[in-house]
Amino acid sequence: MCDQCFSPLPAHTGSRRRRLWDLPHPCHCPVVGVCIPLTTLRNLVNKALGGKAMAGDYEVHVGAVAECTTRNRVSEILQKDLEARHARSVQAFRGAKHTKAVADLWAQAVRSGGDVPAAFWATLTHPRCDEVLQEVVLRDMHMLQHQAGAAIRVDVNKVNELIKENGVLSRELARVQDRCTRVITEKIAEIEQLQTQLVEQRAQVIGRDTRIAWLVQDMEQLKAALPDYENAARLRTRVEQLTTRQTELEAQNAQLRQQLGLTQRELSLRDKKDVTVPTTERSPDTVKEIPVTFHLREQTVLCVGGRNGNVANYRTVIEKAGGHFAHHDGGLEDNQGALDSVLAAADLVICQTGCISHNAYWRVKDFCKRMGKQCVFVENPSTSALARSLQQITADDTAAKTAQNSTAP
Repeated sequence: MCDQCFSPLPAHTGSRRRRLWDLPHPCHCPVVGVCIPLTTLRNLVNKALGGKAMAGDYEVHVGAVAECTTRNRVSEILQKDLEARHARSVQAFRGAKHTKAVADLWAQAVRSGGDVPAAFWATLTHPRCDEVLQEVVLRDMHMLQHQAGAAIRVDVNKVNELIKENGVLSRELARVQDRCTRVITEKIAEIEQLQTQLVEQRAQVIGRDTRIAWLVQDMEQLKAALPDYENAARLRTRVEQLTTRQTELEAQNAQLRQQLGLTQRELSLRDKKDVTVPTTERSPDTVKEIPVTFHLREQTVLCVGGRNGNVANYRTVIEKAGGHFAHHDGGLEDNQGALDSVLAAADLVICQTGCISHNAYWRVKDFCKRMGKQCVFVENPSTSALARSLQQITADDTAAKTAQNSTAP
């Protein structure tokens, strides 16, 4: 080391910043080693020499430090790179007008752990950096390099541990990936199988829907080919009901013919107006004879409702009493549209309220009220109740006519 390396710094009173070759020689080594990355330093030296340096990193560093003592091509290129690289810190230090302000900025950079190399360059080249501050900065940088070396060793150990852990995790990841690959392959095969089954099921559903559509079309064609299909179905049901009714009526007529033969002799001995008509009221075991002591004088009597088994008895009582019998079941089986026509032809209406639909009841009541026809409502659908009602009607009519004749002048 020569005496120039330890010469005191000249006093600076202007604002011109020092260049790299203006710094003392002890500053060149930390400046080149800290402020310029090694790869960049090699590129700058190659550029300055116009070729590629074949020396090692240490030799390149020593050669660059030696060139910084004077102004030459190498030192100028290094100066230009340092100014461009650390321009922001240099600009921040321009505001310091005295040595204490520069020292405070350097201390702040060290405490904050920010861009220390940039602050190191800005401090050493500042016009207000004296010999004392320069010594402080060099000492701080020397200790920071020791700490950085220790941190690097710690980081190297951590990196080695992380490399080992990464290897373990990589092997575990490879095993997990293999397992996931197998699971995915199995699931893909299962999905393909399920998709095949789904296609088969859809084909079956489509085939079934197609057959159903064909059957529905065939049924519609058959219905269209048959004239009045729905009416025919209703008529078949009606025929079955009438067949059952006919069987019941035939049995009842046979019983009545037998009773008629037994009572024919007694009927021939009585007066027309005092005739005893053998009528039958169907019951589980007995048939009763009902005396008829009234005459209807060719009136048409309409019985609405009543029991099906008593219709023949109703007819016998009314016809033996000199009337004409008409019947409507009250909407249970007969068409209600025919009710108005039979009501219009009747002279007297007997409404069996216990065996009649609600609609037919109100139609009979409304029609008789509007047309002024006599209507009697009978709750008991038996033959005897019908006979008593007719007897009461004829008695009332006879009394009314007698009273009218007696009051006539």
